[in-house]
Amino acid sequence: MSERSSDSISQAPTATVDPMQDPLIRGDWHAVARRQDLETTPQPVPIRLLEEDLLLWNAEGEWCCWADRCVHRGTALSLGTVKESTLICPYHGWVFDAQGRCIHIPAHPEQTPPRRACIPTYAVQERYGLIWVCLTEPQQQIPPFPEWGDPSFRPLSSRGYRVRACGTRAIENFLDVSHFPFVHEGILGDPAHAGIPDYPVQITPEGVLAENVQVYQPDPYGTGVGERVSYTYRALRPLTAYLRKDSAEQCVAILLTVTPHSEQESTLWMLMAMNYAHDTPAQELLDWQEAIVLQDIPILESQRPVQLPLDPQQELHLASDQSAIVYRRWLKALGLRFGVLP
Repeated sequence: MSERSSDSISQAPTATVDPMQDPLIRGDWHAVARRQDLETTPQPVPIRLLEEDLLLWNAEGEWCCWADRCVHRGTALSLGTVKESTLICPYHGWVFDAQGRCIHIPAHPEQTPPRRACIPTYAVQERYGLIWVCLTEPQQQIPPFPEWGDPSFRPLSSRGYRVRACGTRAIENFLDVSHFPFVHEGILGDPAHAGIPDYPVQITPEGVLAENVQVYQPDPYGTGVGERVSYTYRALRPLTAYLRKDSAEQCVAILLTVTPHSEQESTLWMLMAMNYAHDTPAQELLDWQEAIVLQDIPILESQRPVQLPLDPQQELHLASDQSAIVYRRWLKALGLRFGVLP
């Protein structure tokens, strides 16, 4: 990241506990790859999650996620080779089955591999065209996105966007509409109509819910006419959020989930479902979404402190920031340690 002059915000104290060991984040599901990106890659794929090096591979239809190191000499198994339902280490040819157990050592072909010759494995699922991983016993299900399976909606999945920013900052940006007229001028907002009416926000058992969040948009439905539209926002998990924009006949829903590589680096995954524009080429719709994401990224990467401050005195807040205020309050109540400053 670029250097910035120091001030009272950039000098804020950092957390005194290891955020990577946050049980709330480690017990959640994280999207780590898009299925379609793996279909042309039959070999293991290295991934990084919460500062841990992992790998994904497919054992004849079954997704496997392991620690990316051989128990023999610590070699990256992502450099290895998949053969049917086994993974072969590139260094000494040790063969591991889909459960991570070594089943053959070429240098000692008659020897039964020791019991502790096993690779740490992690829970993995495929949902919404994404591969999700959990580093401990999952505390809940993968976040819901009901429109994805609704036959009246068209599902679209963007590529992952790697950013030098904290996941909590990305989620808060997603929940914020008052930046639309300035960061997304001409697409999602207009500086001449920047006012944001008050809207209700509450913490529910499912997370944060903000309803009737209104913002003026220059051409929200492709008719050439500007009008005020209304959003519903939900923060479903600390690093997963949802929005839905409805009109009389049209609806678009978006799920944003963030892969936390570290507190300083993340990947953004955007899933979109629409009940209109079925004849519009998919790439045209994805390009529209990408244009918005690419406008957000420089903002996210510039924010200091990198982590999200939970102390309400550290940054200034207005009524239009109500979603962010309640999101931070919710994170504090959850006891989140990753990606925040207490």
